[in-house]
Amino acid sequence: MPPALSLSSRSLRTADSPISYFIQKAIETPGLISLAAGLVDESAFPSAEIAQVVAEMMANPATAKAALQYGSTQGLPALRARVLDRVCTADGVKPSDINLTLGDVVLTTGSQQMLYLLGEVLIEPGDIVLAEAPSYFVYHDCLKSHGAKVIGVPMDDGGMCLKSLEKELIRLELAGELKKVKLIYTVDYFQNPTGLTLARDRRPKLVELAKRFSKHHRILILEDAAYRELRYDGDDITSIKRFDTTNEYVIYTTTFSKPCSPGLKTGYSLLPNDLVAPVCNLKGNHDFGSSNLAQHILNRLLETGAFDRHLVRLREVYRSKRDAMLTAIATEFASCPGVRWNVPAGGLYVWMTFPSGTPTGKGSPLVEAAVSEGVLYIPGNLGHVPNEQGKVPDHEIRLSFGVAEPSEIAEGVRRLRRAYAELETSKRGARESVLT
Repeated sequence: MPPALSLSSRSLRTADSPISYFIQKAIETPGLISLAAGLVDESAFPSAEIAQVVAEMMANPATAKAALQYGSTQGLPALRARVLDRVCTADGVKPSDINLTLGDVVLTTGSQQMLYLLGEVLIEPGDIVLAEAPSYFVYHDCLKSHGAKVIGVPMDDGGMCLKSLEKELIRLELAGELKKVKLIYTVDYFQNPTGLTLARDRRPKLVELAKRFSKHHRILILEDAAYRELRYDGDDITSIKRFDTTNEYVIYTTTFSKPCSPGLKTGYSLLPNDLVAPVCNLKGNHDFGSSNLAQHILNRLLETGAFDRHLVRLREVYRSKRDAMLTAIATEFASCPGVRWNVPAGGLYVWMTFPSGTPTGKGSPLVEAAVSEGVLYIPGNLGHVPNEQGKVPDHEIRLSFGVAEPSEIAEGVRRLRRAYAELETSKRGARESVLT
């Protein structure tokens, strides 16, 4: 036997994602309806539009050479210009109004790469990230690799509760730990996993809080807007970045994966100017730049209007799926005391809360009953970080309507209701047995 490998501390801090178990279950169980993974609808991909764009580019020697050659680390200038204009137009400002330039835009291999790069640039082991509770658990894993401590901030119907955030910042300051706080992380549009959106009036206040507590160093807000363009009801809400008028406190990051195609694997970020060089220096070590061909494809889709025409259709597809899920839940669980669910205005997720004392995590009776019935969900406890007692809420679940067809969604919810009914019957039987 050879000697054991000597792994880095970062590697030893990195474990397999807990979602791997649920992916494996979905693969291994015939007939299973997955309402778990946050994947996108394959039938709604803009295949024809992308095929046309690629054909046109390859037919022209000049554009073919440009698309097939290496690009730059920071990304295709034309695409960076388009996304900068896109975000600012949505927010009703010019780039100069919030001190943004083309040089502040970085294109990445999906938004996940930016999340990882920011950890490399900003975080030392023991540093603190404040995040919504619950929050995007895949990013929790990334932060754990960097050695960060994630502290959850409660949410209500308006997203992250800023009074709770302020209390936590004060507590950390009194404990002498404010200097360790590097990021405030929020998925502020149709959040993964809850579907909640940060309220309009909280957005400028969040920037004010970051400024107020930046006493030892600048505390940055990481605005993960991955689902912003997947809105089905109401008007768009101005980004948090809009209120960072000096471009110093807010990192705005999003992706083309959800509104277009994850196969193109391209994200983009608007960064404080003094963060661009450190990020690009490390990104250069990663890849010298993300897929140049994908960037040229996306630039052409935006230029021709094909992207926005696709987005209109995609919103209709997801709106019908969301409505199918909400209708099924209301039908199946209306008579279940203590079962609650949100009504998201966009995104891909519905969050359900069961009565306290109904464990929903991996290995729980509800997971096992649900799999036996032929449906899969994501346990809500994955989105939480343990409190000082090492506990997390264990009676919540996330359902995704991204992949399944409306009829499958309705059947999946019926199966979940049967699983829950089996659990309730078992609990009643256990209580009656104790009484007798």
